[in-house]
Amino acid sequence: MELAVRCSRLVKKYDEVTAVDGLDLEVPTGECFGLLGPNGAGKTTTVEILEGLLEPTAGDVEILGMRWSADQAALRQRLGISLQETHLPDKLTVREVVTLFRSFFANGRPVEEVLDLVSLSDKGRSWTEKLSGGQKQRLAVACALVSDPELLFLDEPTTGLDPQSRRQLWDVVLGFKKRGRTVLLTTHYMDEAQRLCDRVAVIDRGKVIALGTPAELIASIGGQQVIAAQLDGALADGELSALPGVHRVTRAGGVVSLAVEKLHESLPALLALAQSRGAALTQLSTHQATLEDVFVNLTGRQLRE
Repeated sequence: MELAVRCSRLVKKYDEVTAVDGLDLEVPTGECFGLLGPNGAGKTTTVEILEGLLEPTAGDVEILGMRWSADQAALRQRLGISLQETHLPDKLTVREVVTLFRSFFANGRPVEEVLDLVSLSDKGRSWTEKLSGGQKQRLAVACALVSDPELLFLDEPTTGLDPQSRRQLWDVVLGFKKRGRTVLLTTHYMDEAQRLCDRVAVIDRGKVIALGTPAELIASIGGQQVIAAQLDGALADGELSALPGVHRVTRAGGVVSLAVEKLHESLPALLALAQSRGAALTQLSTHQATLEDVFVNLTGRQLRE
């Protein structure tokens, strides 16, 4: 199996703070790989080390079979990078910005083709300072794509985008992957990870705490449906676990979540139990199990905390 990304025992420390703590990753060529975790988990630090923007404190990194210490110039020609925040010259037009980035590479895609790909053709003559936040984000992705890279790094690529623009960008990523290219992305959007990623790694406190396909990780919590309830009155975890069809009970932020297999059996039983114990349900919702539920199950915290 040819690997696009490999890192082992990766560590990054800032004085007394350990941002990345012995992290191991392998990303095969042609895969879309997602890094998920709360703010401060070490996702962006990890990605910036892989991109050659940060030196690791310890550990080993290979990108496309090469190392930053010996092959930096060759690697830069083969990567596309969209950072979490990109600051572009205000007084250049959209077309001028993409043309400038195209000039940095020996090979690449036509500027107009890339503008069309990210739906910015009609903004080609607009100064970047006149763009909306979502349009600037799409321009940053265009700059990452114009080199026709083998490996594309996307750090929170759809932050600030409206739903239609997000889905347009998803199509761009899926089209890129269909050409046999590799994508490594970080995201806070669980629907995005489930839609785009072949596999995801859940990171917390600089460590990988779960790794697998979205379906595998969701199946690990034991139920396909989740009941989330806020109770005015205590119900013991043992009582909740004993309800019919309940596979797992977790608590986070005052909300108790039940992973269940058959919603029509578990929900009435929960309501009956709450009534018998005099515990009022001040909030109640149900949803399909997601990667967010996986993280809460593993850590007892929300991904955005």
